[in-house]
Amino acid sequence: MADSLDVPRLSAGDRFLLRAWELGDLPLVREASDDDYIPLITTVPTPYSPAAGEAFVRRQWERASAGTGCPFVIERKEDGRPLGTIGLWLKDRGEGRASVGYWLAGSARGQGVAAEALRAVAYWALGDLRIPRLQLYVEPWNAASWRTAERVGFQREGLLRSWQRVGEERQDMIVFSMLAADLPPRAAAGMSAA
Repeated sequence: MADSLDVPRLSAGDRFLLRAWELGDLPLVREASDDDYIPLITTVPTPYSPAAGEAFVRRQWERASAGTGCPFVIERKEDGRPLGTIGLWLKDRGEGRASVGYWLAGSARGQGVAAEALRAVAYWALGDLRIPRLQLYVEPWNAASWRTAERVGFQREGLLRSWQRVGEERQDMIVFSMLAADLPPRAAAGMSAA
């Protein structure tokens, strides 16, 4: 069993904060549960109920306490509104790699939220945690997500055929990677040191 993790608070650019899940984030879970796609590829409950939403939040806490990952809520600093989530998944850390995944509530898309969150997690994982390689998997049709990965500096490596179950079907995924050498200096990326 991996060591328990403390989910840190990370600044994601000037506008967003990454923090641990709280029970006050149930409205975010409710909005995500109404999305056509998020529940198919995550453990977000559908249909939503307060009990199912609370169980989802508790699973996020369990991932950190089991040491399998750091699930963050992406919060807008201006008003404290939760906009989505990003997670650093560590099951392959012993092999020198970790994976990143994220989703945004529909109302938060198209505003640069995912890019800022992904950039912050990449700097933390590759720099502070010294994980040699980050991986990210994106559906070929999801141009917004793969453009976000490329904008942050992830490199497209190839197509993984029938890689992941999504709903009732197996789907192809594009794999992206980022190494510490791919990171621009924090100042060049518009980031301050943590």
